[in-house]
Amino acid sequence: MKTQIRIAALSLLTILCLMLAVVPAMADTLYSNGPYNGNTAAWGIGGDHFVTDSTNLNSSRSNVYGIDFVYWNASQSDLLTTVDMSMGITPFGTDIFSGTLTGATNTFLGTNQYGYNLYQAEVTVVIHTTGSASAYVTLGNACTTSGCDTNPISWDENSGPSTAYDSTLGTIPSESFTLIGTSDSTPEPSSLMLFGSGMLGLAGVLRRRLMG
Repeated sequence: MKTQIRIAALSLLTILCLMLAVVPAMADTLYSNGPYNGNTAAWGIGGDHFVTDSTNLNSSRSNVYGIDFVYWNASQSDLLTTVDMSMGITPFGTDIFSGTLTGATNTFLGTNQYGYNLYQAEVTVVIHTTGSASAYVTLGNACTTSGCDTNPISWDENSGPSTAYDSTLGTIPSESFTLIGTSDSTPEPSSLMLFGSGMLGLAGVLRRRLMG
């Protein structure tokens, strides 16, 4: 009888641990416009200059928790700190989200043939989309450690599947970026925790029945 109790308890505990281990990895790639290029061109996103790229999140209800994008920088020390971002169902739209993203993490990728330094910026954001799986992501007003409009930051062109527009020039090749988050088909961490609590309760009931 004790062996049966031990096996049942260990089985339930194993299931619970596996579920909790999944929680930190819930966020995944919602949309990627492909790998960065770094050697063709880049489009300015400083000051009042904006660039917008289309996305397809494959779900009308998604949670965006971050954006990664590659930019060109003439400096190796004056790095991106903030950038304005918006999301909308039309190019340059703001009906889904609009705000200034802070706390950028910059990863050095190398120096290209033109002498520009390539960095991948990772920025946290919380956006809940509803109603449409398609949207446009817009970046602009990029600022660096020296301030805003002092060191030009340009978004790397990689000619991925997105449709893209420059606020001054119109249609352009698209840029390298990835949206991180969850779709409505992915259970939220709170749901997993609730399920885990239920499993622990079930373990208690099972133990009492086996001992009864």
